Amino acid sequence: MGLTSHKLLALTALFTVATVLGTLWVWPKLAVRSWPAMFLRLGTIVLTQLALVATLGLAVNDYFVFYSSWSDLLGHDRGAAVIQGAGATPSATGTSGAGASGTGTSGAGTTGTGPARSPAGIPVLGTADITGAPAGSRDPAQIGRLDKVRIPGGTTGLSTDGYVYLPPQYFQPGGEHRQFPALLVMTGFPGDAANLVTKLRYPAYELDLLRKGAMRPAVLVLMRPSPSMPRDSECEDVPNGPQAQSYYTTDVPADLRASYRVLDGTGSLGVIGDSTGGYCALKLGMVHPQTFPAVVSLSGYFKAADDITTGDLFGGSAQRRDEADLTWRLAHLPMPSLSALLADSKEDGSTYADSSAFAAAARPPLTVAQATVDSGGHNFTTWTRLLPPSLTWLSDHLNAPSP
Repeated sequence: MGLTSHKLLALTALFTVATVLGTLWVWPKLAVRSWPAMFLRLGTIVLTQLALVATLGLAVNDYFVFYSSWSDLLGHDRGAAVIQGAGATPSATGTSGAGASGTGTSGAGTTGTGPARSPAGIPVLGTADITGAPAGSRDPAQIGRLDKVRIPGGTTGLSTDGYVYLPPQYFQPGGEHRQFPALLVMTGFPGDAANLVTKLRYPAYELDLLRKGAMRPAVLVLMRPSPSMPRDSECEDVPNGPQAQSYYTTDVPADLRASYRVLDGTGSLGVIGDSTGGYCALKLGMVHPQTFPAVVSLSGYFKAADDITTGDLFGGSAQRRDEADLTWRLAHLPMPSLSALLADSKEDGSTYADSSAFAAAARPPLTVAQATVDSGGHNFTTWTRLLPPSLTWLSDHLNAPSP
């Protein structure tokens, strides 16, 4: 039974109730002065507390999806699984851009009966439901398709699981060779990419904006901001450690373009993320504006975290630490040719004040806009309110899909 299974949560909750009621029932019988009775009373207390903690932990994880599986929770190395490329064959709900039919192909398309794989070797682990999509249709030409994928790092050796959302226009007749811009979408740390589908509902928001004519179609790449879990790499190339920044700026774009019909060249890729993902989005754009010329930070911070989850990200180098401070970069390095949107709640601690100060200090060719809501905290509810204008803004700042 999976870690995020609702059945597991329900069974654990029922077990907790049973232990509490059982303790109340047997406690009078154990109220005698003897060593066995004392240990039994202690045992009922320990069992009840463990059951309660387990239920609360599963409930919190069910909402935030900190860990998506038992192996994820235990921190097992997932590199080998990526190399093996194991995965289930997606259901044949539509055809790919190459026009192969009945095989659930992806990207440029392959045919056959084995596991669906892109030409670059990105395993497609299956297709997932689009949370929030209109009911009644599963036709990808109407609602698009959500692939669950594992993206390997050909140059860095890193990898991460995530999702690729292909908009309806990707499958519509006459557009078999049409290419699209793509958006890297990053969660906070240590959130799972599933949050971006079930909590923030990026595919559903894009689908709604497409139908309203408020956004041009784009491929969404939904992923974590660290390919070195459980370590938080803060999208940094760590000396003698994970080269996370190179993974996102080199490996992911190359794999994406080899696997799906994604535009090439400046203006074809953007990044959006929340919290740690927001920091990463702005950082990747400032350091690599030719790769990511348009970015959105949802309640992102401006200085790399430094705690037990990150370890030493900079190899003891003060210069590298300064360069990972985006406000320091703004004051000491040339302005990048970048368009950035900082989206915050005015009640989200110091985030709004920091964003306003950053926007005020920006100078061309860096342009910074802000999107705000008056109330709300550092949470999914606030970010879902900021998503529609953020996606529309990103669409306006990236190249249009090819004819």
